[in-house]
Amino acid sequence: MFVKKVDVTTHHHDELLDITHLVQIAVAESGITSGRVQLFVPHTTAAVTINENADPDVPRDILLGLQHISPVLSQYRHGEGNSHAHIKSSLIGCSEEVLVQDGALLLGTWQGIWFCEFDGPRSRRLIISVMQG
Repeated sequence: MFVKKVDVTTHHHDELLDITHLVQIAVAESGITSGRVQLFVPHTTAAVTINENADPDVPRDILLGLQHISPVLSQYRHGEGNSHAHIKSSLIGCSEEVLVQDGALLLGTWQGIWFCEFDGPRSRRLIISVMQG
């Protein structure tokens, strides 16, 4: 198993960053040509997801939809004032898995891997684990 920790810097309070290239680099560095990649975000107000990366309106629309599902509300009791970000992180999730074949990520034509920031801007971490088989 190959593990790589990648620093991710976000620039906005809510942001989706296309990290597909970072994951592909880790796969190449691992030397593993067939297996799977496990992605893990060790934060409670960030997440990772797979979705379309061809149309820039898609990540914008995802963030807009999440704002409607989990808006900033004064009724939240969490003292840091970022309960909306915790809810978004729980909805999206902190991990993803992608298959690897012939050294490449097996993503669909329009799919990319997105780091999701819900409480930025911040310095974050992404853990990429590439496994044989």
